[in-house]
Amino acid sequence: MSSHVMLPMGSILFAEGQAARSVSVVCEGRIKLSRSSQDGKTLLVKIAKPGDVLGLSAALSKTPHEVTAQAIEHAQIKNFQQSDFLHFIQRHVEGSLHAAESLSNEYRTALSDACRLALSSSIAGRVAHLLLELAIEGGTDQDVHPEIHMPLTHEDLASMLGSSRESITRALNNLRRSGTISIRGTKLTILKKESLEMLL
Repeated sequence: MSSHVMLPMGSILFAEGQAARSVSVVCEGRIKLSRSSQDGKTLLVKIAKPGDVLGLSAALSKTPHEVTAQAIEHAQIKNFQQSDFLHFIQRHVEGSLHAAESLSNEYRTALSDACRLALSSSIAGRVAHLLLELAIEGGTDQDVHPEIHMPLTHEDLASMLGSSRESITRALNNLRRSGTISIRGTKLTILKKESLEMLL
């Protein structure tokens, strides 16, 4: 019914417009979900982490994938064939509830993203909102100095926040110079959480 797939960094799990053939659960690593616009721009929709379910809405609605899923680091995926998965949730209430919960999480993520873009008038506010969200997702938001693993480029962040790479770089540099955050490699540390909250 299921199989494990190892994804090297940069490899594609499924592409936008491709027929849905399976439902995937992220076991290790992170997966970038993106969508392309008609004018060639790419919107980074979400970074999926271990425990997240991918391709669920396409499998349930029997429609093509709406996003492209690409590994941004070495990842391990557990795949369930679409027909087997649909048969399973039809026969097991617990599976149906888990599917509903995953769809609910997708909705909350989409709502949060929409609010981030609509309610934050400044790039600094959008960046602050995203960093605080990532700290919550990583389970470090209650730490004195929350740490965030950031395998994203400034271009990726710009795509998520509806901005340009230059604006994101400038905003991060300003936060670093003010002592609000520190960045070492792919690790970002929030030094002054209250300063980020004031930007919201």
